[in-house]
Amino acid sequence: MGEGMNSSTKETLAFQTEVNQLLKLMIHSLYSNKEIFLRELISNASDACDKLRFEALTDDALYEGDNNLQVDVEFDAEAGTLTVRDNGIGMNRDEVVANIGTIAKSGTREFFSQLTGDQAKDTRLIGQFGVGFYSAFIVADRVVLTTRRAGMGAEHGVRWESEGTGSYTLETVEVPQRGTEIVLHLREDEREDLLNDWRLRSIVTKYSDHVPLPIRMRKRDDEGKPGEEWETVNKASALWQRSKSEISEDEYKAFYKHVAHDFGEPLAWTHNRVEGKLEYTSLLYVPTKAPFDLWDRDHTHGLKLYVQRVFIMDDAEHLMPRYLRFVRGVVDSADLPLNVSREILQDNRVIEQIRAGSVKKLLGMLEDMAEKRPEDYQKFWDEFGRVLKEGPAEDFANRETIAGLLRFASTHTDTETQTVSLRDYIARMPEGQDKIYYITADSFMAAKNSPHLELLRKKGIEVLLMYDRVDEWLMGNLNEFDGKQFQSVAKGDLDLGAVESEEERKAQEEIETEAKDLVARVKDVLGDKVESVRVSHRLTSSPACIVLGEHDMALYMQQLLKQAGHEMPGSKPVLEINPGHPMVARLGAEQDATRFDEWARLLFDQAVLAEGGQLEDPAGFVSRLNQLMLALAG
Repeated sequence: MGEGMNSSTKETLAFQTEVNQLLKLMIHSLYSNKEIFLRELISNASDACDKLRFEALTDDALYEGDNNLQVDVEFDAEAGTLTVRDNGIGMNRDEVVANIGTIAKSGTREFFSQLTGDQAKDTRLIGQFGVGFYSAFIVADRVVLTTRRAGMGAEHGVRWESEGTGSYTLETVEVPQRGTEIVLHLREDEREDLLNDWRLRSIVTKYSDHVPLPIRMRKRDDEGKPGEEWETVNKASALWQRSKSEISEDEYKAFYKHVAHDFGEPLAWTHNRVEGKLEYTSLLYVPTKAPFDLWDRDHTHGLKLYVQRVFIMDDAEHLMPRYLRFVRGVVDSADLPLNVSREILQDNRVIEQIRAGSVKKLLGMLEDMAEKRPEDYQKFWDEFGRVLKEGPAEDFANRETIAGLLRFASTHTDTETQTVSLRDYIARMPEGQDKIYYITADSFMAAKNSPHLELLRKKGIEVLLMYDRVDEWLMGNLNEFDGKQFQSVAKGDLDLGAVESEEERKAQEEIETEAKDLVARVKDVLGDKVESVRVSHRLTSSPACIVLGEHDMALYMQQLLKQAGHEMPGSKPVLEINPGHPMVARLGAEQDATRFDEWARLLFDQAVLAEGGQLEDPAGFVSRLNQLMLALAG
């Protein structure tokens, strides 16, 4: 609580800029689906009760003698008000300012940068961001929130009030009961629609039937007047504990929206009950759209952990590895202690087994989707593929399964869309090919047009085209699939194995012998810029290319890491030249030492640029190129 505040003190504070932006966007974009405001307020109230139950595990006094948690909804048609009340954890003054006056979410800036002005797209983004409390302003022109945190005296209550137009007021008031009450003063044109018993009950049943807490409304007499008695209007049971056969598809979807705070529908889900030595239930969802903060690897609120239906925490990062951070849902264990803490979770065998089982179920569901619903799997891949590519490095036990779920672009289609699985690739391999060939680059076009592909294209050998930033890391942790080794066509020697005939190998050796002197001359010019110079086996139409060591990082990645301030270990590339190319033949015939030097350096610089590297001396390259052009013009 703020120091020195009393019941006569009333402060006016300004909303954070982002809150103002969100309010304007939300009221405009979400109005066509306005009834979700009640779902959002009930969902928040349910979370507040969950948090009280968790904190009370170590401090029973927080219940203040009342451990029957519930959410009440009532209305006053004459006054034009709708009230949502809970007896959950409540908030103190600082929490009200932090939770309602500001948006403290990581990724807030990214969220606002993604807004397009397209109402349909923005609606989805706003929904993902979790508008929660602010949705009240879709239907209300004044909102009064009164709250007191559990365990604090009545004099520590706080009243928050706003018309949603840039500022709000705060004052300290006496609140005898813990929890939060939100009174919505509805706009005139909303009252007739919303302020009736049947309408509100139908909204609760439609959106919040699955909330595992009683949502109550007053019983009414034959004339529709409210009495003193309350009745529960939702099922109020933990949906995940019910039998799968009893749960409809719509109920699963509604629960996803509640647990994920997402306006969209899930793409798929898997509901499992494990019995035996270990007992737990999991209900895991894959969203249809990636959340705005997908790339925040520290974001950990995907799964809610329950113990015997008692909510424990909603940032249970121990239940899912980072590469599955898009998964939403609940895990309910019968074997963990109710007072489980984050510290206990870190080295807990029960948690390890639940995690291992949940990951296998989730990956199995994705395999099933890939096989039976390929169009849906492609939607999944387009949204979450780059995250799944983090898997082989993080999850050794499931490396082969994850690899089978990966999708790539390749020279088979030469299109940017990633549709090719490793099994597809292997099924198309010609007789004699025993490796999976790939190339990494910083863009699809750079990969597709790389000179390293020339010989393989000529021979009709498929190459996977990898252009995501994560691909370099992925291939550093993925050595083989289904017994076939991976080989980068841009690193180390290009070994085509039995695909190449003995005659072709002999012809290559003859070319290397003939070009021995030229190779030595180029190496003398380039000196320690290169590890070596050799005749290329992979080029057919380009004059030269850079080849890295098998364990070296691609030049574009080295450049990125240098720019980020990382020290890079010194490694020198190999320059491969194509003696059959007219430019290289012209170089070999050049007797003037100075001109030979200039041409050799030009050849090297071109190869570095084609590989996505940066030149040490760009001005020198331009000067050499200009001289060459002038010579040709003359």
